[in-house]
Parts: sequence; C-alpha cells; structure tokens
Amino acid sequence: MKVSLIFTVKNEAESIRALLDSIAAQTHLPDEVIVCDGGSTDGTLDALRAESRLPIRIVEQPGANISQGRNAAIEAASGEIIASTDAGVRLDPDWLKHLAAPFERDPQTSVVAGFFLPAPQTAFEVALGATVLPELRDIRPETFLPSSRSVAFRKEAWRAVKGYPEWLDYCEDLIFDFALREKYGPLAFAPQAIARFRPRRSLRAFFKQYYLYARGDGKANLWLKRHLIRYGTYVAAVPGIALLGAKVSPWFLLLYLIGGAAYMRPPYRRLWPKLRAMTVADKVKAVALVPAIRVVGDVAKMIGYPVGVMWRAKNRQSLSEKPPD
Repeated sequence: MKVSLIFTVKNEAESIRALLDSIAAQTHLPDEVIVCDGGSTDGTLDALRAESRLPIRIVEQPGANISQGRNAAIEAASGEIIASTDAGVRLDPDWLKHLAAPFERDPQTSVVAGFFLPAPQTAFEVALGATVLPELRDIRPETFLPSSRSVAFRKEAWRAVKGYPEWLDYCEDLIFDFALREKYGPLAFAPQAIARFRPRRSLRAFFKQYYLYARGDGKANLWLKRHLIRYGTYVAAVPGIALLGAKVSPWFLLLYLIGGAAYMRPPYRRLWPKLRAMTVADKVKAVALVPAIRVVGDVAKMIGYPVGVMWRAKNRQSLSEKPPD
C-alpha cells in the first residue's frame, strides 16, 4: 500500500525545516512527499530542494489557493493512500503509522481522521489554545470532522467527491469532510495521529484568522444556526452589561454572572491543568486573557460571516460546486 504525503506551502521558510524534520523522523515513512508551492519568495523552495532525506517532488502553482494547491499535489501523487498535513506543523513520530493502520486493517476504510494539538510558547498562546481548541475528551469520534493538517484518505475517495472545493479559500477542508462523510459514512478516527502547531501569536493575528474562518463559513453556508445564536447572545448581553452600573436587582446581576461563567467554563477547564507549569505572572496573564480572546473571536466571526454571505449571494450562479445546505 503506497502512501503519498501531501501539503501546500507559501513563504514558510521559518517553519518548513521543523515539518521536514518531523516527516523524516516518522516510524512509518511515506513513499513520497508531494509539495505544492503557491509562489514562495522567501527561500521555502530552496529548503525543499535541499532536503535529501525524503523523496520530495515539488509542484509549483503561483497564485493557487490552498484547495487548488492540495488538489494539484494529490493529482501528482502516485500513492493509493493520501496523507495530508500543513506547513507550520510538527508531526508526532507515529503520526503516519497511526493514520495508515486503519487502511491496513480494513480494506473498506476510505478516510481516517487524525488529531491535532497546540504547541504554545507564550502565555497568550496557552490561553488561546485553551479558549478555541478542543481536547481529545471534547471529541465525539462519530461526528468529528478532521482538519486537513491531520487526515488520510484513498485517492479514489478524493476523486469520488471531486476533490477540495477550489472556489473556497477558507473552510475548504470542512466541505471536503462533509462530502466524504456523506459518501462513506462516519470517518475512522485515529486520535494518536497527532499534528502539533503553534497558535496565533497576537490578538490581531487571531482576529484576522477567525474573521477569515467566519467569512469562509458564510461563503460555504455553514453553521448558520451557530452564528445566529452568537448574534442573539450579544444583542441580549450588551444592553444588560450597560445596566450593570445602574441600580438593578441582585438577581439580574446573578443571572449575568451565571451566564458569563457558563460561557467561560470550557476554556478555563482546559486552561487549569496547563497553569501548573507556568510562572505566577504567566498564570495571571493567561487567566485574564481568556475573556478577551472569547470576545475578540466572537466579534471577528460576527464581522466575517455576513461578508461571506454577501459573497455567496453575489457568486451563487458561478459556483462550480454547491456546498451542503
């Protein structure tokens, strides 16, 4: 069973070495590595061409978005099994071993979902990871939709669902996941196939990331109910917060405190065990950052989603593929 590992890059000179090192250290090496470069100008291509430990082939497609890049890399791959990851990650040594195992055990397996974990280096990154990223205990394997930084599938399955949606620049892996699940049913889950990545390093970078994610949701017509609930929550909460300085019933204040505590409980539950290894100053900083990260992420989503919806309305007739409603 031949396995091709694919990923896309664009100006990843700072991070590409860590990824290549982690691929070379795999206990189950890929038969080939196919990389699509979207037009790097910073030395990324030089680093890839200098790599001598791995059988790398480079597909150059300047200007390609991530869906186009992944599809080009997969098209160029010769393996029956495609393992996908992203630039900017570091793969655990047994990552590919765990992704490949379900295919070897059961020839009927079409897709295997791996997992991912943050590799934070600052108090902000610890707080960000705890606020927005699920832990393994949060996952329901039967409904889990993998990130394309840690997933494997048969090339024939990729063909059967017509690949990644090239009209979509963000959330493309979710649309791909939906198509695979619709055709093949629940995806096999390999929780030990772990890709580690560094979260965004500032609130500004995080805001941009979540704005783009939400814009992608709007383009793809995803999670409408979730976004409406978020709008409704803030519409209800903002007037109440404005009244906190006035003389209001203690029961009113208690209701807001209970609601806020419930909203912040999941990130603080994930953050708590991580605090043990931090300095006192970093503990205080991480705890204080969680509410700010929540609000910034919500605002980014509330701005990005309607932008995506408007794009969808404008381009509905020209979409080459209809995303799931």
